[in-house]
Amino acid sequence: MIVDLRSDTVTRPTEAMRQAMIMAEVGDDVYGEDPSVIALERRVAELLGHQAGLFCATGSLANLLGVRLLVEPGQEVVCDVEAHIARAEMGAHGALGGLTMRTFPSDRGRIDVAEVAKIISPSAGPYLVSTAAVAVENTHNFGGGTVQSLDQLQAVSELCRDHGLGLHLDGARLWNAHVATGTPLIDYGRLCDTVSVCFSKGLGAPVGSVLVADADRIERARVLRKRLGAGWRQAGVLAAAALHALDHHVDRLADDHAAARTFAEAVAENVPEAVDPDAVETNIVIIDTGDRPAGPIAAAAAAQGVRVSVLGARMLRAVTHLDVDAASCAAAGKIIGTLLAVPTSAP
Repeated sequence: MIVDLRSDTVTRPTEAMRQAMIMAEVGDDVYGEDPSVIALERRVAELLGHQAGLFCATGSLANLLGVRLLVEPGQEVVCDVEAHIARAEMGAHGALGGLTMRTFPSDRGRIDVAEVAKIISPSAGPYLVSTAAVAVENTHNFGGGTVQSLDQLQAVSELCRDHGLGLHLDGARLWNAHVATGTPLIDYGRLCDTVSVCFSKGLGAPVGSVLVADADRIERARVLRKRLGAGWRQAGVLAAAALHALDHHVDRLADDHAAARTFAEAVAENVPEAVDPDAVETNIVIIDTGDRPAGPIAAAAAAQGVRVSVLGARMLRAVTHLDVDAASCAAAGKIIGTLLAVPTSAP
């Protein structure tokens, strides 16, 4: 049996989701005629307190468009040093958007308005780069699924308003933050000018993210999407999967959070210093391999049927999702913990 904890992107559509896709009403989305896409965009925009939405193939594309709506070429966006837009989007914001990026420090990705205030430079003059927007990630991937404090998000939002800056929320796993805290999605969404949310992670759809903003920005984003070659036609078969996920897969994210805690506890039972179960807030577990290189540990785990991601020289990541249950996560955590407990000098 394989327990694949590399990411929540490895999920496959459930049978019920597949049936919803088969039965989807479709049209040509480039012409704005796909009823399922239209329904999804409107629903997500309403959930997040915005006027309009745009269905995109990937979260990276939604982030690229969301940031570009706020930042012109030659300007900068600031974000934390571990942000997905800075580390894991292939430099697309600079290569395709013509913008630059500066980063501020954070504790496991948690936003601190004081750090943001230190770095922004809204009117930098003729010799330096002017800040046009701030980007925040919630939950934070490389931070280990950490949930942003609503108070800090509100403070950052006010800071941006005071200085005429845009605020983008990379909400790929915003659903997890919502379920973990009970905070309404609209309370997050209305703080920001642009928000991206993903359906192909914890919600289990095969493809897709939605970007929301005001109607004028989304109209512009639709043009930018087409310019990037990312217009699509009968996308309703994919929108139907996302709509099904909204109806059936949001509340169950609590199961993934519990499974992640179970996994972390199993690891910590053998190697307490590798992970603190109390620090597991959602469905991501970061494992410190200490003086052991992470790569060989991951390879040894894979040989025993457990797949995890290598995030650094001494760091592993495990992500729970709807295709794994608590029992399999407990067994996987025991395997990882046992491997980590073997002395370095052992053959």
